[in-house]
Amino acid sequence: MCFGLRTDFQTRLFPGSRRLMEVADTIQEIKTICDCGAKATVNARIDGDGHIITQGAQVVLTARRLDELEKVRVSLLNPDQHISVCADITDESQVRRAYEQVLAQKGRIDWLINNAGLSQRALIAETSMQTERAIMEVDYFSQVFLTKTVLPTFLQQKHGRIIFVSSVAALLGTQYRASYSAAKSAIHMWANSLRAEVAEQGVQVSVVFPGFVKTNVSFNALNGEGKPQGHQDEAIENGLDPDVFAKTTVKALMAGDEYIVVGGTKEKLGVLVSRLSPSALYKMIRKTKVK
Repeated sequence: MCFGLRTDFQTRLFPGSRRLMEVADTIQEIKTICDCGAKATVNARIDGDGHIITQGAQVVLTARRLDELEKVRVSLLNPDQHISVCADITDESQVRRAYEQVLAQKGRIDWLINNAGLSQRALIAETSMQTERAIMEVDYFSQVFLTKTVLPTFLQQKHGRIIFVSSVAALLGTQYRASYSAAKSAIHMWANSLRAEVAEQGVQVSVVFPGFVKTNVSFNALNGEGKPQGHQDEAIENGLDPDVFAKTTVKALMAGDEYIVVGGTKEKLGVLVSRLSPSALYKMIRKTKVK
């Protein structure tokens, strides 16, 4: 005999509830009464002011610097519902421990957002093989490993969403970003294959292609010797506001979109031209020479 709640506040079965209902000989409902006097039918999650929450993620933030993670966590609504987990995504043992910690504290994972990225600002002839591998490690292999680590949980739940933050550079390819473009394109194609494999098992896969967004990505972009360039690019400085990018992306994800391009007019035009006339795009890129 078992007793407990069947669903979360969004009426989705808990993993344990799902399994118990699969193996139970009989199921008997124990009726409960809501504060309003009617029959209670769903659970509710309450915010700090006592209001019922119908949407809102419990966020797990992961990066190498705990102090930076905590700055973000405490800035979120209801910060006590979110957790910071310090881990280097290129270290497989740290990734496994982070995954186990999240499951221990939260019990389930609904969305996985792969947002690790290391950019590049060097010509191919100037880029060492060590730098090529470093970019591929962060932008491709580490995300593949993290996804493969979490995937069994999604398959067991028969529910989940995996998001990869690629780049418009994966669709276009420009000077000074060859390794970055290749790595972001690789994760895009890997995601496409993953989507085809898990589509009928309740797992969704989306890829986001940001254009220029005003972040510190260019400060950390590697030169040919593998050192951070240490300054902001003009294109990035004039890029999309991060909050606008985030809101646009979340809206698209909530709508169920799988292929999401978020950027300015030039980036969107470039993506359109790449589909209609690749040769015309290559001529445009040669003339533009974005660095």
